[in-house]
Amino acid sequence: MSVSSRLKDGFVAGLILIAPLVITLYVLSILVTWSLQFINPVVAETSLVEYTANIELVAQVIAVVLIVAVITVLGWMAQWSIGKHLFGNVGRTINFVPLVSTIYASIRQVATSLVDRDTNYESVVLIEYPRKGLYSIGLVTGEGRQAIDAVTGERAYSVFLPNSPNPTAGRLVMVPESQVHETEMSVREGMRLIVTTGIGEGEAPLDAYDLPDEDEDEQDRESPASGE
Repeated sequence: MSVSSRLKDGFVAGLILIAPLVITLYVLSILVTWSLQFINPVVAETSLVEYTANIELVAQVIAVVLIVAVITVLGWMAQWSIGKHLFGNVGRTINFVPLVSTIYASIRQVATSLVDRDTNYESVVLIEYPRKGLYSIGLVTGEGRQAIDAVTGERAYSVFLPNSPNPTAGRLVMVPESQVHETEMSVREGMRLIVTTGIGEGEAPLDAYDLPDEDEDEQDRESPASGE
């Protein structure tokens, strides 16, 4: 191997080694800068610097602890009847504001799906979309209406197809039952797969969920029993 080839391979190997670290540090710096927008006002309003010998970093760490403590206390209160009543009234008030209610409901639904097993989504399915042979992850939100069933000729389901990595946006489609492919994924697993765009997921590949091949799918559609 020539010297130039060795140098080239060495540069590529070094780039692969350093690039992830540099990108990680860059993302962390962005997150820290964003977080300081909430931490610095707390430091200023509570005059924490005066109690930490004018060491700003220590004051910021204390502010972070205080913020986490407040969030924890609010979450603990929300689990009790009084807290549920109080925060429930806040949620109902927000629902009166048209645009804000839509954003709030979407973000809360996604957050709940990521951390809780009890969500309004019924199951995770695969829909042959945007074309035949490609499958998109969908979240079943309920059964369709009779007027929709009359058009499809069979029972239909309301399926939300979230965008990735921002699942708060997407589209609602009405899918006939014969074209809804169930999976063994939980809603929590499905949402994480969407948010992370599949990176670092240790779950089985999508073809492990026994998707029908095109010939079998075509036969099912032509069969009279497919609409039952």
